[in-house]
Amino acid sequence: MLLISFIRENKQEVIDRLAIKNFHNTALLDEIIHLDDERRTTQQKTDETLAETNTLAREIGALYQQGKVTEAESLKAKNAALKEQSKELGEKLNEIKQQLQDKLVELPNLPHPSVPRGKSANDNLIIREEGSIPKLYKEAVPHWDLLSKYNLADFELGNKVTGAGFPFYKGKGARLQRALINFFLEEAINAGYDEVQPPLMVNEASAYGTGQLPDKEAQMYTIGLDNLYLIPTAEVPVTNIFRDVIFRENQLPIKTVAYSNCFRREAGSWGKTVRGLNRLHQFDKVEIVHVENPEKSYETLEKMVDYVAGLLRKLELPFRILKLCGGDMSFTSAMTYDFEVYSAAQELWLEVSSVSNFENFQANRMKLRYKDNSGNIHLAHTLNGSALALPRIVAALLENNQTEEGIHIPTVLQKYTGFETID
Repeated sequence: MLLISFIRENKQEVIDRLAIKNFHNTALLDEIIHLDDERRTTQQKTDETLAETNTLAREIGALYQQGKVTEAESLKAKNAALKEQSKELGEKLNEIKQQLQDKLVELPNLPHPSVPRGKSANDNLIIREEGSIPKLYKEAVPHWDLLSKYNLADFELGNKVTGAGFPFYKGKGARLQRALINFFLEEAINAGYDEVQPPLMVNEASAYGTGQLPDKEAQMYTIGLDNLYLIPTAEVPVTNIFRDVIFRENQLPIKTVAYSNCFRREAGSWGKTVRGLNRLHQFDKVEIVHVENPEKSYETLEKMVDYVAGLLRKLELPFRILKLCGGDMSFTSAMTYDFEVYSAAQELWLEVSSVSNFENFQANRMKLRYKDNSGNIHLAHTLNGSALALPRIVAALLENNQTEEGIHIPTVLQKYTGFETID
């Protein structure tokens, strides 16, 4: 959530930067500033009325002590009217505050000034590309055929038990999943991340804190009776660990890693790019989350990008890094880099990670702050990244490493899988 003080003091900058995200509702900014003017005026009247009632209360007490009962009773009536007025002002103030809050959460985060303009993924900038595109043998097939051929996953069984997009992993397919999870977690721990295992459901306050509500409720599975949400990513519960927390400056950065199942409705998804493991309603992912000093958050973002690139190098997967344009960025992000791996049999680039800096957007919602050495309190910055999401990694590993004899397992994974090939 944007700071109202920043909006008031930098209205034109806010308009210009939101335009990079193709957000042009300038009337909303006017409404917010108008409501904040009302809030300030009502707050001032409330404070003045409260101060007057306190003054009258002291005067009434003094009059009673002096035996001036008639004058005291006259002031009591006046004070009673002021208290009623104060109550009405308080109710009006709360109403205005709620209206202001409801308007503020409609504003997306401001993109960093360096974010390129654009309307869709076609306008994203390719920052760099690494690795060689594999040349497959003539009879090579897409991963969904490999999953069936080697009995690694069963989509029909998942459809029977739950529905489309909820596959069963079997045999070496299940072991490959577990191997990737363990590899990603161990790499993160060795890089200084503290591991947590989060709940798979969160409450409304948590979903609001990281920006899933009110923007993305249609994409989440809800537990209606209990007003809970299945997590779309471990980012949500992990970042909310720090909701309403004030750190000391020397405690930053906070680096956390978590493995979790992720649940996404993916409403409206269709087409060839959603076949097989390309898009699921339930999938596994390892997530890294940072709480950072604002002065260091963009340096940290680049380090996170380098870290994810290192994982893909170790998996021997060709990949490219894209800087997202304003039109392809999330509601909450200030800057995002996407990682895509090349899926050789599909001849497609598949997104496997997003690494984002949210600046103080989430922190303002969550009241996540730190105290500097002078005792001043500031909003922290939050960042997160997929490190990594499994389904498309598995798709690329299977396709790119298939041979006539079977599927080769990258060397770095073999100590986790316990096997070198799938045959």
